[in-house]
Amino acid sequence: MKYTQIKWLILILPTVTIALWEYIRHEFLLSYISMEMGNVLAPLLVFIVTLVFLRHLFSILERIQQELRWEKTKQAALIEREKLARELHDGIAQSLFLLSVKMNKFGRKNHLEQEQDFQKMMQTLQHVHEDTRQAITNLKYIPNENRFSWIETIYQYVAELKNQHLVDVHLAWGIQEDTLSTKEKVELFACIKEAVMNVIKHAKTNQIWIISKELNNGWSCQIKDQGVGFTSETLQSSKGYGLQIIKDRAKDMEWGFSWKRNDHETIIEIKKESK
Repeated sequence: MKYTQIKWLILILPTVTIALWEYIRHEFLLSYISMEMGNVLAPLLVFIVTLVFLRHLFSILERIQQELRWEKTKQAALIEREKLARELHDGIAQSLFLLSVKMNKFGRKNHLEQEQDFQKMMQTLQHVHEDTRQAITNLKYIPNENRFSWIETIYQYVAELKNQHLVDVHLAWGIQEDTLSTKEKVELFACIKEAVMNVIKHAKTNQIWIISKELNNGWSCQIKDQGVGFTSETLQSSKGYGLQIIKDRAKDMEWGFSWKRNDHETIIEIKKESK
């Protein structure tokens, strides 16, 4: 039923009800119901019809209005995402590309291609450039679903990892959609992405495990790999910086954070335990 039709029904239905009641009363019930009783029953009948029919029409109208508000909100969000993606592309991404070109020329001119520090600088610049391009791609992505599904976003992210980075991601997701608040979903997803990118950039492996489950008093999420691992020295490098980002996010959310190396397996765990 269309929005305009519902509005007209809401306006017409009480009038039609009174007209039908008066016709039936005068034609068939006048000898059974007095004029005074008929006048009392008229507003009562309108009230009953309002409860039975108009409440249903109002609920349909409210649902339509909610859908319209949702569509406007989604459209505004998509416009802002597109605008931000364009600004990133025209600003940061192009600046990073230009900086990379200048760094390459500088390295060739001064014969620094084989220098370890210079190579690390170029690798870091390349990683930042890749992350920026990935962010632009994510901003331009338009979901096909009418409602946002956070778990579906995780599965989509895993599929993108397999296609773009050629890594085999084993996902075993056990946390329900309604277990986490909106802020928790955003922060946990950011932690997962940071941990996965650390593995891709530094662990020298193409096997990653993402395992989450609900506990009696909370939940836990683990990111595992069987790569080269890391030591106290590497924690001072960009990999350690990535772990610090995850640790800080977990601390802000009052989650537990731990990492360990166990039987040639690196395990990063984020856990929430109800108090």
